[in-house]
Amino acid sequence: MEGVREKEEEVKLLDFWASMFCMRVKIALAEKAITKYDCIIEDLGSDHKSSLLLEMNPIHKKIPVLIHNHKPISESMNIVEYIDEYWKGDTPFLSSHPYHRAQSRFWAHFVDTKFFEASNKLWRTKDSKEREEAKAEFIECLKTLEDVLGDKCYFEGDKFGYIDIALIPFYSWFQVYETCGSFNIELECPKIIAWGKTCVLRHSVNTSIPEMDKLSEFILEIRKQYFGIS
Repeated sequence: MEGVREKEEEVKLLDFWASMFCMRVKIALAEKAITKYDCIIEDLGSDHKSSLLLEMNPIHKKIPVLIHNHKPISESMNIVEYIDEYWKGDTPFLSSHPYHRAQSRFWAHFVDTKFFEASNKLWRTKDSKEREEAKAEFIECLKTLEDVLGDKCYFEGDKFGYIDIALIPFYSWFQVYETCGSFNIELECPKIIAWGKTCVLRHSVNTSIPEMDKLSEFILEIRKQYFGIS
């Protein structure tokens, strides 16, 4: 019976180490104590995407993809919800209250849209004026998230949850943003940095996000090679 159970629970993750979206899935799996799964590293070059990725996510052709018992689930926060619902445990990521669930999804979407767009412009933009505009938007987004966080330990209160999982992978990119924007995030948004330091103490987070120095070196080289920004 054990062998049958293991086969039924086959879990694979199509992954890339620097992707904050893949980090979310790894954090969620770790929070549910799912540690035995195959992590398949993808080459993100447009001409080098694996046949498995194209088969499992034919619509967007993007990572992450969680393959559970041969069935694919795409889009990072969709995967996080799937993990939360399938491996229930004692600490759900989302509240049982409909309003609180709606609020959590709203702010996770804010991270995926306004905040992600600003952060992307910040490190990819060559024009100095546009980069300053992106920096201002980035800081404004973080200040908005600080208001949501308030004086709580985590966004969900005293419990690490859905919004935390959505945002904390970006913390590993903060050194990149600071280098590209020539500013100090802690001076601008001290509550977010304190929250990030608290999250990183969690085993699930600490083992799922890369070291800032390593990530910064990699992304700055990408920036130079593909966007011509030194």
